[in-house]
Formats: sequence, C-alpha cells, structure tokens
Amino acid sequence: MASVTDTDSPSPRAESASAAPVASAEAVERPRRRRASRRRGLLSGLTRQILAVNLMALAFLVGGIIYLNQYERGLFAGRVETLTTQGKIVAAALGESTVPRDPTAPQRMDADATRNLLRRLINPINTRARVFDSSGHLVADSRMLDGRGGPVRRQELPPPRVPSLIETLFDMSIEAVETWMQGHLPRYAEIPDQRAIDYVEVMHALAGSAASARRKAVDGSVIISVAVPVQRFKQVVGALMLSTRTEDIERLVHQAWVEVLKLIGAALALTILLSLYLARTIARPIRRLAGAADQVRRGQGRKTEIPDFSDRNDEIGDLGVSLTAMTEALWTRMDAIERFAADVAHEIKNPLSSLRTATETATRISDPEVQKKLLGLLNEDIKRLDRLITDIAAASRLDAELSRAEAEPLDLAALLRTFADLYPDEPDKPRVVLKGADHPFLIRGLESRLGQVFRNLLDNARTFGPPGTDVIVTLSQDADAAVVTLDDSGPGIPPGKTAAIFERFYTERPANEQFGTHSGLGLSIARQIVAAHGGDIMAENRPCGGARFTVSLPLEGHE
Repeated sequence: MASVTDTDSPSPRAESASAAPVASAEAVERPRRRRASRRRGLLSGLTRQILAVNLMALAFLVGGIIYLNQYERGLFAGRVETLTTQGKIVAAALGESTVPRDPTAPQRMDADATRNLLRRLINPINTRARVFDSSGHLVADSRMLDGRGGPVRRQELPPPRVPSLIETLFDMSIEAVETWMQGHLPRYAEIPDQRAIDYVEVMHALAGSAASARRKAVDGSVIISVAVPVQRFKQVVGALMLSTRTEDIERLVHQAWVEVLKLIGAALALTILLSLYLARTIARPIRRLAGAADQVRRGQGRKTEIPDFSDRNDEIGDLGVSLTAMTEALWTRMDAIERFAADVAHEIKNPLSSLRTATETATRISDPEVQKKLLGLLNEDIKRLDRLITDIAAASRLDAELSRAEAEPLDLAALLRTFADLYPDEPDKPRVVLKGADHPFLIRGLESRLGQVFRNLLDNARTFGPPGTDVIVTLSQDADAAVVTLDDSGPGIPPGKTAAIFERFYTERPANEQFGTHSGLGLSIARQIVAAHGGDIMAENRPCGGARFTVSLPLEGHE
C-alpha cells in the first residue's frame, strides 16, 4: 500500500545571498569573543554579581548598625542636660551669694566670693567651671587655686600608656567612622587671657539664655560645654560655663564600636566565603555547560560530551539535563536531515537517469514512432520530477509551519463530514461512509493540516479499495482522545510493512497504477502532522481483509 502526495502547492523558495551567513557568523562571533575575554578575568560575571548581592545585603546590615550612633547622641544629650541642671543650681547660688543684696548697690559679682564658692561647689562634681562677669571678663576658674606664690593651675592627666600598632590602627578606624558620623567639631584651644567672646555659648548666656557646645581637644577627646546666665533680681550679672571631658562616654561608645566592628568583620568574612562557595557551585558548572555548548556550536562532532549534573536537585541540574536532551535532539534532527537529503538524492536520481537515457536514445534513433514514444517518456519523467520536487518542498516547509502556526479549537466531526461530502459516489471507486460524527468532538489543531492527513488517508483507501466497496470512517472517543478509524476492503498492507509505510519515499502502489504517480511522502507527512498535534497514527490489517488506519488526537483540555 502506498501514500499520496501533499496536495498543497509550494511557495517559491527565496534566494539567500552568500555574504549573509558570513556576516551573521561574524556578528555572533564578536560578542562571543568579548564574553570569553571577560570570563578570563579574576572573577566571572556571575561571581561578581553574587558578591555584589551579598555585599549589598551586608551594606544594609552595616547601615542599620551605624544607626547605633543614636546611642552616642543620647549619651551626649544626657550629659548636656545634666550639666545644664548643675549649672542652673550653681548659677542660682552664685547670684545669691556673690552679688550685693542691696538692690540699690551696683549689681556686680565679687571675684573672691565667686572663687571661694566655686571651689566648694565644683570640686565634688569633677567639672571645670568658669565664671565671666557681665563685661565678658573671666572672674573665676575652678582650675585656678589660690595658694602661696600665686594661682596654681590644676589639671588631671590620664595614666601613661603606649598603645600597640594594632590598637592604634583600630582606634584610628573608629575615630574616622565617628568623625564621619559626628561631622567636623571645632578644635578646643586653651587661651591664656580668656574672654566671653571666645565662647559662643557664653555670649548666649550673657544674653539671657542657656546654650551648649561640643569641641574636640588636641588629644581627640570631646569636650562638652554648657553656659547658663547668673542672675540677680532677673538681671544678668554674669555667665557660668561648665565644661567636662567625655572619656566615660567615649569609652562606652568605643566598646560598642569594637563589638560592632567585630560583628561586621565576621559577617563580611562569612559573606565572602559564602559568595565564593556559591560562585564555585554555580559559575563553574555553568561555565562547563557553556563550553560544551560552544563545542557543539563549533561542530566538534558527537565526541562532545555534555557534563552530567543530573544528580543536582537545582536549576543547574535542570539546565544540564535540558542541554543534554537538546543536543541529542539536535543530532537526531541532523541525522534526519542527512537521511532526508540522501533519500531526496536517490529519488531524484531515478527520473534524471531515465531522462538521460531517453535523450541519448532519441539522438541515435530516426524512427518517428520511436522518437514519439521517447518524447512521451521524457514528458512523464519531467512530470514525475516536478511532483517529486513539489512534495519535497512541501515536506521541508512542514516543520517550520507547524512550529509557527497557532492551534485553534475545531470540531473534528464537522471536519470529517466536510471531507466525506467531497467524495461523491462513483461506480469505479469505493464509497466513503462516515459513522459516529453526529455530535461535536472538540480538539485543538490546525484545520488545514489535519484536513491534509484525512485527505491522504481517504485517497489511499479509495485507491486500493475495489469498486463497489465502502471506505468506513468511524469517529469515537477513547478516554481523553478522539479516535478516527478508516477501514478499506483492499489487499491490505504487505506483511512486516505496517511501520515501513510511514517512512519517506515508500511507494508500493496497485499494479494498474502508472509508475511515478506518487512520491511516497504522503503517509510520512501525515505522521509528522499528527505527532505535532500530540496524537498518534498507526496501520494494521483487518481480520476480514483490507487495511485499517487509526488516528488518535487529544480532546481539548486534555493536551
């Protein structure tokens, strides 16, 4: 039993310029070389991305930790509030004890009384106090003690200690971070002849309002100063300036920063190690897969082995399995193309050989009758060659069309009724009888291509069936598939050929049919179309004689 040709006419094949593939290959090769040069760097692109992502997360963590400077600000704010409270108490005492009680007398602060009172009030709280009169002159300083030989300046010094190099570098790092967070603080310098104008907070106090300031000493420590007005009968008679070093606050903040930096260092080291581990487990397999794919692209042959990562339960394993399957499918497709090209060459060679023999014979024969017969043979061979090229072109376009076209819902019963009506009753041909198509069978597919399948099968059945018999087409449902069977009463399929008849260029026609009428591609094309629709087609001999073709297609919603 043989198949019939594809009835669709081929579209003209466009010519392709020889320069286009060269330009296209060069366009692909240039970015590939650039990517390869980037991969040869110290770190791959994916590694850099992983590091960037992890370091970005760590940066957010560091940013959150840096907000611990609120702790430092709170400590400083608390110290300012404490000094302000102390200053108001001392200023009230100074206003009551060092200024004449007689409101008619000049309201000036007595320097000796101010120094004596300041010495008694300030010593216990370990804070430096300076008092300026209303004209801005320094009246008293808690670091200046009266004694034999004149005033003695007192200042407590920290115990001597030489820090190590690591401690120095660590302290410098912390100081740099704190300086960046705190901003630039004005430098504090001890002035021999101090006046109120040298301190902005004292000027505010002489104006009647309390004020504070922060300065950085030469040794790097921070000095907090608070100035409050000294009043008598609500008249500002001077200003009290309390200042203290913040070694205790800085010590607490320093300890906090040490712990924070330790955590940041540990997190940074852990993040880098995890990033390198991820890069090794992700970038390296991908690089191996890319190298194998590049070898396949270069046409290294079947010796190229795709790395096996099927034991990985992640996307890399899926990629490796998919790439292996794709490569196998590619080689299978290339083998099919090579076989198709060999079959085409073989099939075209037969009519060409016949044409050559006929033309060579016609040049040597002078008998008009013989020449006429040879011309007839030439004409038949040309028609045969034309049909063969037409079917080959249609078969070569089929894959591209099936992959591009969009399947649509269609009623298989209505499609079969349409084809049954196309075959009228003819005395020298079998009659087409349709059964089971009285209700819809909805499938998804390409109506034109499925119509081509059933047209080929019906033409085959009517070709082999004796006149006066029936070609019975039955439509039924089996689970989630629509099943179409075509039964004829012909001689059946030769033994052992039920699978071979679906191969390309298989031609076994009735004895009364002219040679070369069909190309042998019809059933091969039918199987390709049915497979593209997720179905199956098979052939068998009927027990009572004749052949049976069965086509099964998934119903809509069961693809």
